[in-house]
Amino acid sequence: MVSRVLIAGESWVSQSTHIKGVDSFTTSSYVTGVEPLRRALESRGHEVEHMPAHLVPAEFPGDADALGRYDVVVLSDIGANSIQLAPQVFEQAVPGTDRLGALRAWVADGGGLLMVGGYLSFTGFEGKAAFRNTALHEALPVELLPEDDRVELPAGANAEVTAAGHAALGGVEGEWPALLGYNRVRARENTDVLATLNGDPLVAVAGYGEGRSAVFTSDCSPHWAPKPFCEEWDGYARVFGGLVEWLAQ
Repeated sequence: MVSRVLIAGESWVSQSTHIKGVDSFTTSSYVTGVEPLRRALESRGHEVEHMPAHLVPAEFPGDADALGRYDVVVLSDIGANSIQLAPQVFEQAVPGTDRLGALRAWVADGGGLLMVGGYLSFTGFEGKAAFRNTALHEALPVELLPEDDRVELPAGANAEVTAAGHAALGGVEGEWPALLGYNRVRARENTDVLATLNGDPLVAVAGYGEGRSAVFTSDCSPHWAPKPFCEEWDGYARVFGGLVEWLAQ
């Protein structure tokens, strides 16, 4: 079955300062990390729309009709503030839409939600992703930490699959390539933890109302997901394809 997938996030602008003696100048570059995930899902026949991070504040869907264009919404390395603070709210102090509340209601009515890890996912770097105190938190299959939840694994660590037969893993077999970090979370009651990393949930899924939600607590692209994982391993498309297909019911 073809699913319509919205991926929000997975882009950024990097700025560098070059200092040469008494002189300096800055350069900027726009970078996307979505391509491994987009290619994986499109290779399984799904329709993927990417909403870059800089467009999320103005364009993220804010009601059931707008969300209804999709079967699955993926939030990847995009913080709660970017979704909640539309320009009219943040810049003009004009009341707007509680878009995370709308997303939670959409999941409860039958939608599929996947959160992928990163510095601006879950609680995130210095707590800046900030999903713990939002309406969306209760729709996730995991409890978020109140503090910076990143776990860096510079030497790499391999996932331990705990439910290989679950449809959300897409039939992947064998050892997974090493990952370099993840966001630490705690599984809720009645959540199925399908894979762990360093003893913590890596892939977890649950129902929420009439819908479903899932997390992949490491990254879908570098740096936590190095090339052997996200570009060279055929299991990558199976895992993320399986998650999307399970979420789309």
